[in-house]
Amino acid sequence: MVNSESNGKVALVTGANKGLGFEMSRQLAQQGLTVIIAARKLEAAVAAATKLKNEGLKAEAILLDINDSIQIQSAVQEIKNRFGKLDVLINNAGVMLDGEWAISNASSVSVDMIRKTFDTNFFALVEVTQAMLPLILKSQSGRIVNMASIEGSLTLHADPSSFIYDSKPFAYDASKAAVNSFTVHLAHELRNTPVKVNSAHPGWVKTELGGDGAMMDITEGAKTGVQLATLPDDGASGGFFHLGQPVPW
Repeated sequence: MVNSESNGKVALVTGANKGLGFEMSRQLAQQGLTVIIAARKLEAAVAAATKLKNEGLKAEAILLDINDSIQIQSAVQEIKNRFGKLDVLINNAGVMLDGEWAISNASSVSVDMIRKTFDTNFFALVEVTQAMLPLILKSQSGRIVNMASIEGSLTLHADPSSFIYDSKPFAYDASKAAVNSFTVHLAHELRNTPVKVNSAHPGWVKTELGGDGAMMDITEGAKTGVQLATLPDDGASGGFFHLGQPVPW
């Protein structure tokens, strides 16, 4: 059921004009949050926000290419001016450039591809988070959700009995392992604040990234990120989760 009354909380979701980002935005807005739809093209963000508004939800649009430092700072200033704080940041925007999931390409993947993957999946994520953190610290219950992947689990990659054992697109996997490291380190740094920082594995979801063979629909895939974005005050921090269950590092 849609909550028609705003609970006063504001969420920013990157890469939110489609797929998981859009559905997480919808589910957060259904819980009463005002959701800021961030996208690389303003018209795409506006179109997505308009869809949610037409459903009676509170949504705004913002231009944010996470690889653009100037746009990051502009977004911080716009959110500060309009809302004065940020309660939720979901770092959803990401790329998978290796091409195929069922490959092992550590010996052949180009350094340029690794750099491009890390630029978006890791370095931009860190930059956005650091830039937004002063606003998140103004929240009474700040939540940072880093959309990682089970492909970033070193434990499962090293286990021959794991279902991801033969899926080793190195650039993507390494970038998500780095995201998990950032989650652990930032959560430790913020352990004495109300802010909680967690990594999410959404599942193998039917999106452009997941492909048609994926096993989960987008509605189900969005649930983990939304759960971590709305954790209670005694919720976990510094963890890696899928639908409430821990994922091994």
